[in-house]
Formats: sequence, C-alpha cells, structure tokens
Amino acid sequence: MEEVIFNGQEGRLEGRYYKSPRANAPVALILHPDPMFGGTMNNKVVYTLFRCFQDLGFSVLRFNFRGVGRSQGQFNNGVGELSDATVALDWLQNMNPDAKQCWIAGHSFGAWIGLQLLMRRPDINNFIAVTPPANEKDFSFLAPCPASGLIIQGGQDEFVPPLMVETMARRLNMQRNVDIDFAMIEDADHKYSGHLPDLYKISGQYVIRAMQQRAPSKKQRGRRRKSDLDDELLLENDDMNDEEYLDEEYSDTEDED
Repeated sequence: MEEVIFNGQEGRLEGRYYKSPRANAPVALILHPDPMFGGTMNNKVVYTLFRCFQDLGFSVLRFNFRGVGRSQGQFNNGVGELSDATVALDWLQNMNPDAKQCWIAGHSFGAWIGLQLLMRRPDINNFIAVTPPANEKDFSFLAPCPASGLIIQGGQDEFVPPLMVETMARRLNMQRNVDIDFAMIEDADHKYSGHLPDLYKISGQYVIRAMQQRAPSKKQRGRRRKSDLDDELLLENDDMNDEEYLDEEYSDTEDED
C-alpha cells in the first residue's frame, strides 16, 4: 500500500492505494463516512472493506474527501464530495486501464456518495453499501438502480434504523434486471464494533459470488444472516479480533461515524 496524492477540483486529495500484481485485476474505490462526524479514510469499516478487496486481488483506492486530513478544500454537503469521488475513480481507472471490473463501496455518508456515483458511471459493475443513511438522505435517485449490489446493516445501529435500510433494500430488489442482496449483522452497531470480521466475510463472499456469476440468479428478498453464508472463509484465523484489521500507522480510532 502506498500514499498517493492526486488533483481534485479544490486542490490535492490524499489517498492510500494498493496496486494488485495481477494483470487486468479489477478495481475498487472505497468511500468514507461523513467528515462532519469524524469520518476519514482510516475509518475501521472503510479499512476493512479496503483489506477485503485487496485480499481478493483487486487494485484498491481509499481517499480523504476535501478538507479531511491532507486533502485540500472544504466540506461541501455532498456535492463537492461527489466530485471528489468522480476524480478518484478517474485516477484509479487511469492507473488500471485494463481492469476487467470496477466496484464502488462506502460506509454511511460514503455509501450515499457511492450510490450517486453509481448512477453517473455506467462503468461501475457492482457496489457494496454499508449502512446507507436511509433516514437522513433521499435515495429516490436509484430509479432504476443501474447495477446489482450488496447492502449491509447493523441490527443495533444507533444512528440509522435497521428497518429503514431493510425496506430500502427490499424496494430496490423489486426493480428489474438487478439483484440487491441484503445482509443484517444482528448485533452490530454503527461502527460494527466487534463485528468487523463478519463485515469482512460477508463482503468478501458476496464479491466472490458476484465475480463468478455469469447470469442473474433468483432474487433474495429476505435477510441474509451470518449462519446462512457459505462455509468458505476469507480469514486465515476466524478468531482474529477487530484490531488486527487495522492499519496501525493510519487507523483513526477516534472516528465518530
């Protein structure tokens, strides 16, 4: 993983980038939670998603939105952050012109930005949206949703009502030509404290299935619980605790969102 700086509309943007050694490796862009509540690219959920895609052989980029860390500019209520995400995706694709697939993933505010980016970029093949803030943001723009994806929610989330996210996922899954998987991690809070390994495995197993899938499968309208997942594990040690998922040099344990 390397530190990278690339130019956004309001100045430089700071990121962390992993380049896969695999030829034609797919790419993934990871977006962080709301900067107004402490969200950074070093958020534990963001880093877990980053590691998951890295371990699956993707080239992966996570970065700080404008005004966060060493990224220049000021918070712009989502409008500027969508521009930042667009620039970041362009940078990632320019670095990987032969990539076979392109994924977007985000946590909370980052999920909202990521899904807006999905609507504007037909080159994005799939998405993972972790705790999309269905109680605060309008997701009616997903009509129709242009790509299949996975929505993950914590059952004990103290900020985003789980039922609202489940209802959102069910509504999206009623659309034609897309399959929206929904995973409820029943005991997880907004930060997925103590459940980052579950988040890693659910995300990774979804990516594996989606990459192997050649034809649309039957839609899954119910909750997918941990016990329903495949036995294949992405982790070498299933007993690893949360801290072992963190990049110690960059992890922001004070992240509020």
